[in-house]
Amino acid sequence: MDTTAFDEAGEPDSIHEARLWRDNGWTARVIKNEDDDGWAVEMIKDGEAEPALVGPWTMGRDKKNPKPLDAPAFQTLVKTASEVLRRHEQHLHALYHKRLSISTDDGPVDVFLDIVPDEYEPYATLSARNSFDELLAEVRVAASFKLDRRSAQSWVDSGFARPQ
Repeated sequence: MDTTAFDEAGEPDSIHEARLWRDNGWTARVIKNEDDDGWAVEMIKDGEAEPALVGPWTMGRDKKNPKPLDAPAFQTLVKTASEVLRRHEQHLHALYHKRLSISTDDGPVDVFLDIVPDEYEPYATLSARNSFDELLAEVRVAASFKLDRRSAQSWVDSGFARPQ
């Protein structure tokens, strides 16, 4: 059964079909599985070109056609795809933003490395903050700069001289 709703511009706001379900910023599409005889479902977040999730989909009772999408299955798919995106964002954040704490005679210093993954000129910002969150130093470094205990301690001990 098709239960399509339309927005003010006459565009489909939500679509609830057997192989296509669009609602709440997500689209689920049941597709032929390229790897075998079965079916797959792809979840695409509105505005994105690539699916956030592609996974196997259950065969229907006739063992030939896919099981139709329904509200509970769609909600489960949205939850799973959202979790995949959240984990991907967390991974990228951890990859591009690092923090170490170094002990000094004046107290702890937090050293940060924030990488800007620009396609043409990637770079990073190395910064240091004291326990009052006051900026002590900030320099631009190569995106390939390796922040570890040794490099952070060396930078702090040098009085925040530009790392080589």
